[in-house]
Formats: sequence, structure tokens, C-alpha cells
Amino acid sequence: MINGIKEVDFKPRTGLWFSGYLINYLRKNRGIVNTTLDLGLTYREVYVYENYIVVNGKMFELNDIDPGSEDKITFCENNDCYVIEVRNGGYYKLKAIGIDLSPTLEINGIHMHRITGLDPWRDAASKVKVVGVKKNDIVLDTCMGLGYTAINSILRGAAEVYTFEIDPNVIWVAERNPWSRSLSRREIHIVKGDITELIKSIDDEVFDKIIHDPPRFTSSTGSLYSFEFYTELFRVLKPCGKMFHYTGEPLSGRLLRGISDRLRKAGFIEVKFIETIGGFLTVKPCLTT
Repeated sequence: MINGIKEVDFKPRTGLWFSGYLINYLRKNRGIVNTTLDLGLTYREVYVYENYIVVNGKMFELNDIDPGSEDKITFCENNDCYVIEVRNGGYYKLKAIGIDLSPTLEINGIHMHRITGLDPWRDAASKVKVVGVKKNDIVLDTCMGLGYTAINSILRGAAEVYTFEIDPNVIWVAERNPWSRSLSRREIHIVKGDITELIKSIDDEVFDKIIHDPPRFTSSTGSLYSFEFYTELFRVLKPCGKMFHYTGEPLSGRLLRGISDRLRKAGFIEVKFIETIGGFLTVKPCLTT
């Protein structure tokens, strides 16, 4: 199916997560407090005393674990606590949007999910739903990010998901995000590298569904919006297969028309822009007899 490509051994980290939102909440409470220490996945009782929180008999001073702003997140594993951020060829951080909501990935000030009126997890779930991922589907997720699309595809019954990530900094952040831990499931295959090149190693007509959720259109990401890449996506999609192509905002009408025209030129039909989700839903023609 995919020739000569080595998968990433994804290793989710375990520990405690303290967003700035949570630290501010704890400072306003005392005694036994029911709260979340994994960004909303589970709840537990902790004890808050003066400027300290006690978890399983271990005491943390709130000032020591305060990430410095509401939307940053401190991660504590064993005896090591640090903010989940990377400065390496850019600035990456796991961005909190509330005490108990799924975080997003922010790169150089640009967040990778819609966060107005919904949280990143529901954003990804809406893309998986609109393309119609169902039981036993084989899915291509072109740009992994935090893996919410890949995980939601498995939750909807997909048999396998192949997801690609070019940036090792993104994988590092995802391994420290509790909402990404299911990327370690055996049904999800993570490949590190440039999907616009690696797709050439994939056999024809492999995938039932494709979710193409690239970073915002810029000069450096243009290949992900190119006719050449759309042609490859068309090639690896099965007849009658569907693709959702997220475009995000802001995009001018001219850019949207260009994307639509290139998709049609590549062979896709029924190219329809879904304004509520922010992308194109399209289909590969079925075989004719």
C-alpha cells in the first residue's frame, strides 16, 4: 500500500496538566476541589491549601506550576514540570482554550483549529462527519497536527488511518497532549515526512476517504494546494471515494475559486464549499460499466 515508508513510534506521555485557566481557578478555591488535571478528559478531587495543590499526597506550589498566561499549559511528569512549548525554527505551543476543553496547536501565533464557537475536538469531528467516514473505511489524513482527525476517524469506525506529519516539533507537542494519546492505537499509522512527496509511494485507489486539512495557505505551504498534489490525492482515492479539503480563513474569493478549479481539473466532481466547516467536499467519480 505504502512502499518503503517507516512509521513513527508514537509515545504519549503521562502526568498532570495545569493550564493558566486552571491555576487561576485553583487560586480562587480552597479545600477539596473537584477538577481536571488532564484538560477535561477526566475529573478528580484535589486539595487546595493556601498557594498549594495536593495531588495523591504530592504537593505543588501554584506559583511553580503557573505557565505564565491563561492559554499556556504546564506539564508535570514525575518530578519534572515544564511548559509545553518549543522554540526551534519557530514557536510552537499547546494552547489551552479553557479549563476542560481540548487544546489546539499554535505555531508562530496561528492556531491550527477553529476555536470560535467550538473546541478543536469538535472541529475535527465535524470534518470527519461531513466526509462520511464509516465502519471499515481506510482513511488518509494528510496533515496530522494533534491527531484529532485521525482519532475521530477511528471512533467513527475506520479500520485504518494513515496520517502524515512533516514537523518533528508537532509530534513532540502531540506526545504531551492528553487528547492526542490515542494516536498510539495500532489502527493509526503515523508517517513522518512531506506528504506531497511521500504520496508518490502510495498505490493507486487505496483510500475510501481523504481528509486534507493543511496549514493556512502561504508561499511555504503552496504545494499542499497545488494541482499536482490534488492529482495525487485523486489517484490514491478509490472510485466513489470522498474528500474533504479544509481551507480555513481568511481566504479571498479568488483563492477559493482557484482551489475549486484545480480540484475539478484534477478529476474531482461535485466540488462543494461547506461554509459552516470551512472547506470543500468533493467526490471521485464512480467506475462506469
